[in-house]
This record gives sequence, structure tokens and C-alpha cells, in this order.
Amino acid sequence: MQILVVEDEEKIAHFLRRGLMEESYAVDVAYDGEDALYKFDVNEYDFVILDLIIPKIDGIKVCREVRKKNKNIPILVLTARDSVEGKIEGLDAGADDYMTKPFSFDELTARIRALLRRGKEATPAVLKMYDLRLDPATKTAKRGSKLISLSAREYALLEYFMRNKNIVLSKTQILEHVWDYNYDGFSNIVETYVKYLRKKLRTKAKDAELIHTARGFGYIMK
Repeated sequence: MQILVVEDEEKIAHFLRRGLMEESYAVDVAYDGEDALYKFDVNEYDFVILDLIIPKIDGIKVCREVRKKNKNIPILVLTARDSVEGKIEGLDAGADDYMTKPFSFDELTARIRALLRRGKEATPAVLKMYDLRLDPATKTAKRGSKLISLSAREYALLEYFMRNKNIVLSKTQILEHVWDYNYDGFSNIVETYVKYLRKKLRTKAKDAELIHTARGFGYIMK
């Protein structure tokens, strides 16, 4: 899942990006409201974490613009404004949840998971595909009764496939959602990680293949 973090304090922004990437999210950071709206226009995000006190365009205006452009994307306000009036203003602008600084990172990730489950078509807490189960809360995957050991990036790729099962995903979509806007590594990273993942998901020789190549388009989990 790709998250846009809008935060002007570099220390907090770096902490959020590092922590969320360790939780297997792809993360872009915008340090002001103008950059946030630009990034939102040119990228496809699954979630927004938004500070209200940011330069150029304030967080309330950013929240309203994001909500106009996408009615369903979860927006979590993370700000030092802890007054009741501030919370009301943020929620009325279109935010789905509101946290004040200082904050617990564990609580933040729990709220992200909860908001993602509340989407347009609510997804269950544990994702299932045939005999494969993925638990976002514990970051564990099982095929039948066998636990599958995954790296953080393999986990992120599997979660993206399972949240979009039966949908053809292009390599560009996968790159943007599983890695991030600034990725500048080797060009066949998607193919390489799909290969790793396919191998790990075949826990037994007779296991059915779950990730299929859609030639000329990308990949599909079905």
C-alpha cells in the first residue's frame, strides 16, 4: 500500500517514512501543502497522513482538495493541534481520523489498518486467497498450515496482490504501490520479486499457482 505523508518537520517525516517502510508500506513525503497536492495529482495513493500546520497551503485546505479528488481514500490527520475545535475542523474538512502529537507509532499503524478495512468495499482483518491467509496485524502469511517466511518487500508485494485479487496489475502500478515515488533501482525489480514470491508460495509441489502473468499487461492473483 502506498502512503503519502504530509509533514513539514523533517525529523518527524523521516521517522514516519522509516517506520512505515519497516511495516512494508511504500511511502512518499511532501513537506508542504503545494507539494502534497502535486504528488497527489501525479501518483495513485492508498492512504494519506496529514499534518494541519504546514507551509504554502495549510492542511485543512489540502484535506478538502484531496477529498474532492478522491471520496474514498482514507485520510488520517496527525498534528500538534489538540483542541476540540481543531479536531472538528479537521474531521469536517474530510479527514477520517485524527491523532495528536506526540503519538504512539503502534497506535498509528493500528489506526491505518482499521481505516484501510473501512474502505469502499471493506476488506477483512485477515486476507484470504484459496488456501493462503495473510494477517496484516502480525505480518504473517500461511499456505494451509505452513508459515511462509517473507522479507518486508515480499510481504508488501503479497499484500498488494491479495487486496487486488482477480485484478490485472501493471508493473508500473506494482512499482508505485510496493516501492515508492523515488525508487531508482534496477529495472526488473518487479519481475525479480514476483519470482521470489511465487517460489515461496509453492510450499508443496502440488500447490496451485496463485500469481499469474498477464502477458503484455502485468500480473494477476487468482
